[in-house]
This record gives sequence, structure tokens and C-alpha cells, in this order.
Amino acid sequence: MTVGRLRRHALSFLAGVLGCAAVAATPALAFPRAKPEEAGFNAERLKRLDEHMQAMVDHGQIAGGVTLLARHGRIVDAKTFGLRALGGEPMLIDAIFRIRSETKPVTGVAMMILYEQGLWQLDDPISKYVPEFANLRIASGVDAAGQPILTPISRPPTMRELMTHTAGFAYGIADDPSSPSDRAYYQAGVLQSGSLQELVRKVSGLPMFSEPGQLWRYSVAADIQGYIVEKLSGVSLPVFMEEHIFAPLGMKDTAFYVPAEKMGRLAALYDADPATGKLVPAVEGAWRDVSRPPAAALGGGGLLSTAGDFARFAQMILNKGELEGVRILKPESVTLMSQNHLPPGFVVTTNGTMGVLKPGPRPFPFAAGMGYGLDVAVAVDPAASGAPVGPGTISWGGSAGTWFWIDPANDLFFIGMIQRLGGVGPGLDAQSRNLVYQAIERPPQIAMAVSPPPPQAQRPAKPPGKSTLAR
Repeated sequence: MTVGRLRRHALSFLAGVLGCAAVAATPALAFPRAKPEEAGFNAERLKRLDEHMQAMVDHGQIAGGVTLLARHGRIVDAKTFGLRALGGEPMLIDAIFRIRSETKPVTGVAMMILYEQGLWQLDDPISKYVPEFANLRIASGVDAAGQPILTPISRPPTMRELMTHTAGFAYGIADDPSSPSDRAYYQAGVLQSGSLQELVRKVSGLPMFSEPGQLWRYSVAADIQGYIVEKLSGVSLPVFMEEHIFAPLGMKDTAFYVPAEKMGRLAALYDADPATGKLVPAVEGAWRDVSRPPAAALGGGGLLSTAGDFARFAQMILNKGELEGVRILKPESVTLMSQNHLPPGFVVTTNGTMGVLKPGPRPFPFAAGMGYGLDVAVAVDPAASGAPVGPGTISWGGSAGTWFWIDPANDLFFIGMIQRLGGVGPGLDAQSRNLVYQAIERPPQIAMAVSPPPPQAQRPAKPPGKSTLAR
């Protein structure tokens, strides 16, 4: 074994044994630490979170994982569990994970940066920026050959609807025979497009799932937003995010692919064998090859990141758009992004659509009292859902097994990362929330005071990039 591998083994062992005391000094986390008691937590009760994650490893449900809890700008708990890959080395605190749909809030921030520059408005029709969408159609049935019969939609969808999954687009993640639109997206290879422009061109000729503003339907909406970012800024989505979000925030390991020199930190991806339930290596298509830049950088699910990097993004949101003297968004923009934009009485039902609340359907994946902001879920009335979070908490997760929530009422955020397709369900995210809030003893207003970050952590503000209408 090389000296480098011995050193990594030793650091990973110390991280697991000593917890945040060991990892707080790791540059990957980039925040000072606080003892649980200093941040208003009961240390013994907080250990239940670590025990629960370790049990997931011990029972073979996950290969490994990373969790990070922060409050008042300090890391309260940051731990690694298990292995980066089965049969391999221990999990690293700066392991790189596929965050999949957690890309959506990042794309939302990119959109809001352009919103602040006056380049688009919430109630503008999408076709103002994507002329290809001027003649969108919806399936009104199928013909004798089983092909969808297309008719024009009643009105153009708006930018607000695009950012809340209510514009009427489909996704095409699977070949769903019950949904002509999703089946058409899947068969057309929308997510495998060679560019975002090609993705938009394909979508423009495929059937909408619903009329605009009628249903909540998870969709390619954030991927379309990525195209709009490129068109309004004149640069590619990866370049825009790097220049306006990642570099200013110090998110050095967040990108749409993993360069060769960092592949040793990539967490292996697993699925569950349907027969035995045991972990097996996940099989992914070539279009998801994370070792090279993608042909189309998907704003809905293409990013990879670390717990430390995403912590910097989360703290920026918690700080209303600013981190260590660098402002990404105005406070008003963060507020706009994190408030509910769904019409009253709407609920996400078991088939993933949104409609007027009726007796019977159980809300899913949201609970009662949940809403949706601009590319994030929002806890409007936590008491209605039984969630322990504060009102205004925003959250989302990724299909490869990552999740987060940001709670402004309690001045905290949490990041969980495993690499198992679909996560450990149902409810590892809910279980982690319960364990965190059961450990809170003091409300935010009487918890520890926050001192300014050390001078070496300060970064000079970067001048805003030039954005113009292009193409």
C-alpha cells in the first residue's frame, strides 16, 4: 500500500472515530465548527443520527455516506460512514457524489441571477426566450397506430410555470405506456440530446403532458431553464455556473463531470438487486458518464458535488444570497425563490400530478402543507404535514441518493449523501430530519452568537459577468 493510501485510510478512520472534531479541520468543509451544545443541540441525542446512518451501512443498505449539519454558520456534525466503494477504501469527507436533481435549485439560482439583470420576468411566456415553443401541442388521444393525436395548447406557458413544474412538460425518464407524452420523450431520447438546443428542439415537437397551469408534473423544466441561461448569458451553462456561482462561493469540486485527478474521490453508485435486496453496481447509460464533460449539461440533474461544497451553497441561501462578503443574489430574490408559487388548494397526488385537492389521494412526494417555489419545495405549513421543520424550509433531493433542507426559522441546514439509486426508502430524508430536530434544545434566538469568519476565509467580490441576449 502506498504512503498516500495509508494517509487516506488514517484520515478516514479519524473522521469516523472523532466525527466533526476531526473533519472540521479539513479544508473541504471550509466552515468553523461548534460543539452541539454551543449551537443548541443535545449531543447525546444527536448521536442517534450517526447511529442510524451507521446502521444503514451495517445492514448492507448503503455502501457509505456523508452527513453534514450546520447551524448559525458553524458545522455542528459532519461524519463519514462506510466505504466509498464496496471492497475499497473508507468514505472520504470530501467524496464526490452525483447530486442529480439537487442540480435544479442551482439552476434556479442561475436563473435568478439573470432575473436580477432584468433579462426575464416571471409571467413572460417561455416562447419569448424559446421561440421554438411558439406552437406547443398536447396529446388529445391516440390514433389507430397508437400514435398521439396532437392539438394546440390553449395558451403559452409562463416562466413562473416553467420554474414550478406547472408548465405542462413531461420528463421521459421511463417508457411509460400510460403517458403518451412521457413515452414520446423517452423514445425521442430527450435527456440524451447532443446539446441543450437539440433538447429544446425535440421537446418543441413532442406532446405536452398537460395544459399550462393545470397540473404539477415533474419534468424537463430545469433542463429548459439551462438552455435559457445559455441563451440569455451567451455562455454555456457550466461556464455560467462556474463564473457566477461555484468560483465566487469557493465550490471547487462542483461541476458537470469529474476530472481525472479527482476520480479517486468519486463515490461508487449502487442499486438494489430486485431479487435479494443486496447492493449491486448501478448500470447507467453512456450519456451519464461522469468522467468527461457531457454533450448537454442538464440543469435538471447533471451536477456532481461534495457535502462541503453544497454546504457553501446552502449557507449562501440561508444568508439570503451572500457568503463571506460575496453576494450571489439579493435578499429579495432568495425570498422570491423560496416562497410558495402554487395556486391555493393544489396538492401533489400519488401519480405525480397536481390538481385541486379532493378527498382520497395521499399527497406525494409532498405532504399536506407543502408547496413549491422556484425550483425548490417549500414547507408552507409544517404543522399540517407533521414535519418538525420551521416554516419556510426549502428542500429537495436527487435520485442517486442525496438530500438537503435549509431551515431559516431555525437557522440551520442539513446535507445527506449516499449513492444508492432511489435512496433508502421510504424516508431516510424524513428519518434524518426527525433525528436532527429531536436533538434541538434551544431556539435560534438564544443559541450561540456568530462571530465573523477568519480573514483568510474572505474572498473578494467578483464583478458581475456580462450577459447579453445571444443567438
